Amino acid sequence: MSKESRQSLGDMLRDLRLSGMGATYGQAAAKAEKEGWGFERFLHHLAEVELEQRRQKRVERVLKAAKLPLGKTLATLDLERLPVKVRRLLPTLVEGGFVDRGENLLAFGLPGRGKSHLVCALGAELIQRGYTVHFTPAYALVQRLLAARKALNLERELRRLDAFAALIIDDMGYIQQERDETEVLFTLLADRYERRSVILTSNLVFSQWDRIFKDPMTTAAAIDRLIHHCVILELNGSSYRAEAAKARMPTEAESTTA
Repeated sequence: MSKESRQSLGDMLRDLRLSGMGATYGQAAAKAEKEGWGFERFLHHLAEVELEQRRQKRVERVLKAAKLPLGKTLATLDLERLPVKVRRLLPTLVEGGFVDRGENLLAFGLPGRGKSHLVCALGAELIQRGYTVHFTPAYALVQRLLAARKALNLERELRRLDAFAALIIDDMGYIQQERDETEVLFTLLADRYERRSVILTSNLVFSQWDRIFKDPMTTAAAIDRLIHHCVILELNGSSYRAEAAKARMPTEAESTTA
């Protein structure tokens, strides 16, 4: 094939928005000729390249929209510190079946037990498998919903959040207790019920959720919607942050020497 023909083919592939094929067809054609590929194998190879490039671009877009904290991945998660039950469930959870079923995942534990890191790592893995995910601290989510309701756009904001198959709500125990705030939060949970997954972390067990939803009926209704179809992860043990701080402190002998 002449240089002019290859250039013409490149132009056509770009016009067809097949950038993966356009970037690799020349190298692939040379390899196909050298190794004696048939037309079907050559085309199959180009299609694979195109699909993988599109998948990677989609993952990049979804990761950007997810707003996951940097560095909180499975690679940086100390799996040995997780309870045995959580470690056993993790391989199944990353496959995303619970998201397909619209089930929730709730991670409970005192501060510093790795709840946020775990759910963010899970979120990143779900994105690699084709799911849409969005991370938000609970307080920021509530303020976002309040602003939307004040602007008479709450329904539109709920639809925007509905675009994400899994919504990660971090630190439920720290939201304020104003009635307006708990109302919009309950509206969101009710809206996603049995349709879209909520992945939630909290330092408060359910018996303490009256601190979040002041009204007993609202508290019961919120808990009921969350636990009807859910996986509960309990993270116990010592605090990561406390141990890290302790490791940074000089020993008594070092202090004396200094």
